[in-house]
Amino acid sequence: MPMSLNRRGLLAGTAAALAAPSVIRAQAEPIRLGALNPLTGAGGPYGPSMRKAIEGIVEAVNAAGGIGGRRVQLFGEDTQTNPDAAVRAARKLIDVDRVAAIMGTWASAVTTAVAPLCWESRTMLFTVSGADSITQLPHRGFIIRTQPNSSLQITKLAEFLGERGARNIFILAAQTPFAEPNRVILEREMPKYGGRVAGQVIYDRDKTVFRSEVDQALRARPDYIFLNGYTPDVTIILRELFRAGWTGGKVAPAYAVNQRLLDSLPAEVTDGTVTWAPSPDVESPAFKRLQALLGTNDPDPYSCQTNDHASLACLAIARAGAATGEAIREHVRQISQGGGERVTDVVEGLRLLREGRKIDYAGASGACDFTDTGDILTCPFRYEIAEGAKLRTLRIA
Repeated sequence: MPMSLNRRGLLAGTAAALAAPSVIRAQAEPIRLGALNPLTGAGGPYGPSMRKAIEGIVEAVNAAGGIGGRRVQLFGEDTQTNPDAAVRAARKLIDVDRVAAIMGTWASAVTTAVAPLCWESRTMLFTVSGADSITQLPHRGFIIRTQPNSSLQITKLAEFLGERGARNIFILAAQTPFAEPNRVILEREMPKYGGRVAGQVIYDRDKTVFRSEVDQALRARPDYIFLNGYTPDVTIILRELFRAGWTGGKVAPAYAVNQRLLDSLPAEVTDGTVTWAPSPDVESPAFKRLQALLGTNDPDPYSCQTNDHASLACLAIARAGAATGEAIREHVRQISQGGGERVTDVVEGLRLLREGRKIDYAGASGACDFTDTGDILTCPFRYEIAEGAKLRTLRIA
């Protein structure tokens, strides 16, 4: 009998020993998150700092012990600001790296191409792309957008142009998912301020000459030309406008007319160009930490948003107790607009969640409150003007 008992004990002990390593491995398996940013191409001026902003959150979480004792592992890819390249990169993140979330897609065409891969695989997608069509996709809740949609952005632009006395606007727009919706919204909004849209030309942004498009705009005799493109093509168009003797108003998104563009052209070519963009919460402790991380006093809106993407993903996983895209989808609003204690630091948020307390995360980009379809509810905007090859802030409102 003793031998039989010992044998049973030995067998039980052996089974436990064999099982224990798999349990330990499961407990220690890292939480996998993906960063899909434009490190090259038209979004290249923003992608590296967007990536660094994500990495900063991951490093802070791991330094504080991870999430439920599990470290966060970040897998990064470059979209090249190209839909085809972005799809290949997203497939790797989803199929090979098995990430629960993809963070930081930039450019609406890129996000539109990547989004179906995410909702089909139940991978959460956090994006800074603004085209209205993105959250109108059948994404089943797997998209969260921290960038204001086109409706909000163009409504703010119309208000700004109306205040500056614009009455006759011509649009030169790159072929993008937001080109035509932006025109429709501007046509709807400008009459509120006594203005109108005189016309639009949609161009191939890979062209190297835009003189015919510029000539068509000038024939409409506008008082403002809206350059609705990206930095490479807007650079060429600004040069063409200068050569054509244009002295009227010029307005462009801040992601197109940035310091890199101003450094590439003579000041007389760019002077007077006005820009607008969603503004980060410059008073937030999260914004100040990001300033230190990036080594700049003026982090761009996209880096602020991706900083928040990583925080939202980590906090939603902690709240859910599971590291899946579905878990993030079901809990991301519970940690950002659930009426809990306001927090701006992911590490502090993780501590409060461990204590069983409710939190309401607001980060470097501001409040993170979303509609049922995944759109950010509202945010302030920054308006600037190019003067002497620098951008001067007109106001934040």
